[in-house]
Amino acid sequence: MNRSIKQSEELIPQGSVDSTLHFLRRPYDFVSTVCSRTGGDMFETRLLLRRTVCLRGEAAAEMFYDKARMSRDGAMPEPVRATLTGKGGVQGLDGERHLRRKEMFVSLLTQERVEALGEKFEKMWLAQLPAWTRETQVIFYEALHPILAEAVCDWAGVPLPAEERIKRTRDLVLLFDRAAALGLGHFQARRARSRSEAWLARIIKDVRDSRLVPHAESALAVIAGHRDENGALLSPKIAAVELLNVLRPTVAASVYITLLAHALHSFPDLAPTPASDRSEMGYFVQEVRRFYPFFPAVAARSRKDFRWRNVRFPAGRRFLLDLHATNTDPHLWNEPETFNPERFREEGISAFALIPQGGGDVPKNHRCPGETVVLEVMERALRMLLCEMEYRLPPQDLRIDRSRMPALPGSKIILEDIRRSERSLKET
Repeated sequence: MNRSIKQSEELIPQGSVDSTLHFLRRPYDFVSTVCSRTGGDMFETRLLLRRTVCLRGEAAAEMFYDKARMSRDGAMPEPVRATLTGKGGVQGLDGERHLRRKEMFVSLLTQERVEALGEKFEKMWLAQLPAWTRETQVIFYEALHPILAEAVCDWAGVPLPAEERIKRTRDLVLLFDRAAALGLGHFQARRARSRSEAWLARIIKDVRDSRLVPHAESALAVIAGHRDENGALLSPKIAAVELLNVLRPTVAASVYITLLAHALHSFPDLAPTPASDRSEMGYFVQEVRRFYPFFPAVAARSRKDFRWRNVRFPAGRRFLLDLHATNTDPHLWNEPETFNPERFREEGISAFALIPQGGGDVPKNHRCPGETVVLEVMERALRMLLCEMEYRLPPQDLRIDRSRMPALPGSKIILEDIRRSERSLKET
């Protein structure tokens, strides 16, 4: 057995059945802490009583996304599939089924369509801004949810009647905000998943029965009409899961936008200015995605016996790739714990080094196809915060809660004295 694996087992507290509780207490630090102690990039433990190889780093990510070695089928823990991703969706597929389904998502996210979604998001933010100016305080994270939900539903062709907006938005948020919660929070996320899938399955049926005719390029139309590798339509339930895989991650961008506001406040000397070009804005956005924790890890299982770094792994072994530990790996990044957007001026950052939403090639690997959407709305949010509005942050708890998944500032960013910027008013 590899020395780092052996050492890591010795670091698990004596008498512990497995490391599940240690991981849940420190989801963003567990893997990197053990790796730092052992001097390696992998170790073996048990999570949910199942033997699991934990990994970090560029080489580990490249191995993890090798489709000849790894499968997603059955790798994701059931609690995560029951809340965050759903069952039967693209995240758990392999081979031709995965490629065919992934093509569907890639076709939805052309540059033109992504920009159209960004424009809807910006328009709805500006429409909401007058209401914010009348509030004593705005909890920024929570205020973003209806903006993103309405923007993506409108873009996707999903009807969202006024009387349902609060309920549907709340359920979309529960899918990612409480997916990793224990007890009541997890139960709430499961219920939200059931309600959301039932809602969207009804809409899929309405499209197929011609009771609803969405725009031909909309996500609703494309997913409702998608045929699998055998030429069959997706079941209404699976189509609903995939439609949620468009809606949910877009609303989850609220996490990154909240962290963006945190970075602007915490590192004002490194922030772009209203006069900055798109490249400067992009460097800042990418550093937020690298520096701050989002979701901690992804899972796969080995398809067959194989060797890597002189270690033999049997077929069926589960692997856990720590995304945040890779984004902050000291072997990859100079001073990784320092917030430094300038690092992105350098070219040649590989597809396996910056992996907050997965690694590798989008069409062929399990890298999230919605990454371009996240970048689009983050860049537009950055311009909104810098150019379109003025505000201040009162005293509040800005510490990032790293025991929470997804990680957020304790206060979720409270804004006061919000007003339209003088610069923006002069230009309108």
